[in-house]
Amino acid sequence: MSRFHIIAGEISGDTHAAGLLRELKVQQADLQITGLGGVRMREVCGDSIEDWVEKAGVVGLWEVLKMYSYFKERMTAQTAQILDQRPDVVILVDYPGFNLRLAKALREGGYASKIVYYISPQVWAWKKGRVKTMAKVLDLMICIFPFEKDFYEKSGLKTEFCGHPMVDRVQTLRRDWKREPALVGWFPGSRLNEVRRLFPVMMEASKAILLAVPQARFAVSAANETLAGHMRAMADAHGMPEAKRWIEVGTVYDLMQRCEAGAVASGTATLEAACFGLPYTLIYNVSWPTYVVGKLVVRIKHLGIINILAKREVVKELVQGALNPDTLARATADLLTDSAKREALQADLASVVATLGSGGAYERAARAVLDCLHA
Repeated sequence: MSRFHIIAGEISGDTHAAGLLRELKVQQADLQITGLGGVRMREVCGDSIEDWVEKAGVVGLWEVLKMYSYFKERMTAQTAQILDQRPDVVILVDYPGFNLRLAKALREGGYASKIVYYISPQVWAWKKGRVKTMAKVLDLMICIFPFEKDFYEKSGLKTEFCGHPMVDRVQTLRRDWKREPALVGWFPGSRLNEVRRLFPVMMEASKAILLAVPQARFAVSAANETLAGHMRAMADAHGMPEAKRWIEVGTVYDLMQRCEAGAVASGTATLEAACFGLPYTLIYNVSWPTYVVGKLVVRIKHLGIINILAKREVVKELVQGALNPDTLARATADLLTDSAKREALQADLASVVATLGSGGAYERAARAVLDCLHA
């Protein structure tokens, strides 16, 4: 029996890890799996996966620093557990701030078995020099964007491009719907600190949009009922109780197909929106210390992955100081009122998404993991 230990620290990573684990079990039934993750991974593996995602999935330098002692304790505990149990493979899923440090600690502690990284960290954007260190501690990198394979292999790190799992998900979730005229979709993110920063801007922008497009309607995607509750309280505090009626829980993919235009918080959801062909604006707002540090280390022109893949601004980006109710309202109203602009954006999105593979991403990733195990 092969023993795997897997770690994912965010909602998106939990989803991808669960997809990978399902395929691993299909391809090799005799697996013992332990690790840290979330509800999706627990659906596949049960109680052998500890759910820590809700607490671990924080964003921003300041937010992480406030939880330093917690992450230090988890790092120490995970290192000790893995060194004691000596699994055949450690799989690290995205979450580079924790996972790359863990990989280094394991090698320094004498762990000699395979370490595989799935959903490659975007060091090409912020710390290219870190790749050499990664090549020393990892046995395999599995990437989901085509340009990453050459980037990592130049450092000597064995890398496989297995396609993006979103391609498969879209194929199963796509509905034969027509977009609803003047319906605006707000997607403020899956983390509470994101929602607190972005939802008030969205509510204010909605007022301005109605002045330009009186027939506009609004829908807000909440990742779960807990976040929906926070949004309802924010709507009351903001003096817009009507916004509570906009909130939908668990319908994110439906909304991305129903809405005529929208705004999406920077992150995985921007790629999801692109795959569904939603004409949208990317929005981003973090604490100013986090933003300043980010500007110092990020070495790329664009923030959104669609724009990075296209090497130009396909999707309009409203970042930090450029994001306010007026700029968001103008960008959204432009998409609502200009059908040529919407159609051109949708054509560009489809062209970029076509570079991400034709499906079967988890299956190929599982095969790559098992090939690494048996190599």
